Amino acid sequence: MNTQITATPKLFIGIDIHKRSWKIHCSTDLFSGKSFSMAPDPELLRKYVDKHFAGHEVNVVYEAGCCGYHAHRCFEGYGWRSMVVNPADV
Repeated sequence: MNTQITATPKLFIGIDIHKRSWKIHCSTDLFSGKSFSMAPDPELLRKYVDKHFAGHEVNVVYEAGCCGYHAHRCFEGYGWRSMVVNPADV
């Protein structure tokens, strides 16, 4: 019997973005997640995701604030689904 993957695994990333650091929480459709802090660099997050979650469909959300949309544009450029939301709605 041959086993075939029928669904793409999903990764969900919530980010608390600040000027000097990001607080990241990663969860998949199979485990509840891991939280950590990192330097505020979208490329570092991409490298982390590529290393630990290769082959996952990535969904990112963070609240709008003083840091603008640079990270959002980078995430979209990586092919990730990204949303910037109103802080009052989180």
